[in-house]
Amino acid sequence: MFVLMESVWSSGYFQNLIADLRLNLHSVGIIMGVSIALSQLISNVPLVAHYLPGLSHLGTATKEMMALAAGSTIAGNLSILGAPSNVIVIQNAEKKAGQTLTFWELVKIGIPLTTVNALAYWLFFQLL
Repeated sequence: MFVLMESVWSSGYFQNLIADLRLNLHSVGIIMGVSIALSQLISNVPLVAHYLPGLSHLGTATKEMMALAAGSTIAGNLSILGAPSNVIVIQNAEKKAGQTLTFWELVKIGIPLTTVNALAYWLFFQLL
């Protein structure tokens, strides 16, 4: 995943997308939203490893760094793809108990849960 992320970053795709969308990369809401969304596509550890230097380069404060940590962490609640541990737990449940949890079953619970978590963190960061 680190190699893939480095390749994507080197291609300039994300930089062009950010420029086209005119995103305020210092905004807690944008940082959390981007980290939640991208953590569904790539693992949260390489995401943070590549996002953090960009935030540092922009001179962001501790609050924004905490927003990145919070967003990438709660992203695991959104779907099976949000965290590698989700896949491992579901595979073990299938093997040992013969039970499974489908992608859509988890998403039905994950969307409201992640939304509430993100809003709670956003409110918390507004009070800092």
